[in-house]
Amino acid sequence: MRSMTRVRGSGRPRRALIFASVAASAAMLTACGGAGGGGAAKDGTAAAAPNKDDKLTLTVYSKFTSREFDIVTKGLNNLKAKFPNIEIKHEGNQDDDKLTSSIRGGNPPDVAISFFTDNLGAWCSTGSFIDLKPYIERDKIDINTIPDAVRSYTEFGGKRCAMPMLADVYGFYVNTDMLKAAGLSKAPETTTELFEYTKKLTQFNPDGSIKVAGFLPNMPFYENQAQIWAPNFGATWLDKDGKSNLAASPEWKEMFNFQKKLIDFYGHDKLEQFKAGLGDEYSADNAFQKGKIAMTYDGEYREAFIRDQAPDLKFDTAPPPVLDSKKEQRYGGAFTTGTIIAIPKGVKNPGASWELVKQMSLDTPTLVELSNGLKNLPSTNESLHDPGLKVTPQFQKFLDMFSSGKLLPNPSTNIGDAHLKAVNDFAERWQAGNEPDLEAGLKKVDAQINDELAQKRGGG
Repeated sequence: MRSMTRVRGSGRPRRALIFASVAASAAMLTACGGAGGGGAAKDGTAAAAPNKDDKLTLTVYSKFTSREFDIVTKGLNNLKAKFPNIEIKHEGNQDDDKLTSSIRGGNPPDVAISFFTDNLGAWCSTGSFIDLKPYIERDKIDINTIPDAVRSYTEFGGKRCAMPMLADVYGFYVNTDMLKAAGLSKAPETTTELFEYTKKLTQFNPDGSIKVAGFLPNMPFYENQAQIWAPNFGATWLDKDGKSNLAASPEWKEMFNFQKKLIDFYGHDKLEQFKAGLGDEYSADNAFQKGKIAMTYDGEYREAFIRDQAPDLKFDTAPPPVLDSKKEQRYGGAFTTGTIIAIPKGVKNPGASWELVKQMSLDTPTLVELSNGLKNLPSTNESLHDPGLKVTPQFQKFLDMFSSGKLLPNPSTNIGDAHLKAVNDFAERWQAGNEPDLEAGLKKVDAQINDELAQKRGGG
């Protein structure tokens, strides 16, 4: 999955635009009944699989490009071992906007691969992706082979309309040469240690500007996003009634107060000046890879970028540091998300589409092959422990986090990523000093999110 996928800090504004288009198109699908066709037979059972020698073509939309496109195409073509006459037409660089338009126009791809798990609520609630339950039950698939957190971000409202195709976990990267020079031997484990490390690792120029940041606390920037920080503080998004409850949460307050403590150490203006001179997250000029930042949040996929773009960099990985009082409960866990694969509404041969979805989400050799090529985490328990998985010491840390039982994903909602955008927008105002009252500011965010949730529940 190019693992520069879903969360990707530098891409957040685009994600908001994508969701707006998805939501609008989904609403139109609901209003006009959408494209014809469906996923199961008329009696509610799963559509039949193709015969072994049937000749047909399955079109797949994904956002993969370049090297990663070739790796995924190879994985898709593994289906030929079972169905030698099925041709796969893989169309890369296709975003969710294009996918929604194709469903609305009655010409969807046979299989959809999406980086944006936060759109799943819209896909499921409108029927844009078909319910996979009949297929799972018919084929007697044990869905528990998928870890709990991954299962949660591939279903909505009890409806499974997607399957996972690999996963991401967001840990902590440290420059080991810089740590050693500062007399530090391992990555920080708590927020107290993170603050102390930040002070020791930061270097200032003679004029007081930042030369090297021990840790950059600005949100959103690279993978500094509220949803990636939140699990490390034990902060959750919704209460038992499904409403936003940030202002009443001590964990969210702890998180933002800690962020502000780091901002104040540097000075907001100095951070903005420093940040403006840093390279693009996915280029060879990535600030961590260039030695401009000593510690950073990032996904397991960053290792592949480092090996390719900064092979001389000495680095290590670790679980992200957590709030001191949450160390026993949370350390070793992290935020998780992943690429999803689904069958759009209106496909002509859903039985064949399901065979490809099953191949890419449950077949252990395929998942191991994809993981080794893309450096993402395989998303079933069997593939996680397969001896063919190529594991470095740095990658093993992410496998350990994935198996920790302490993963937290974003909640699936029918407002897509609107709640994430609201909190990250607040973080920008908070760090700049434009939200002087934390609780009052979070109450406004709660009201904004709850208003959007209520509109969707009311059919708006």
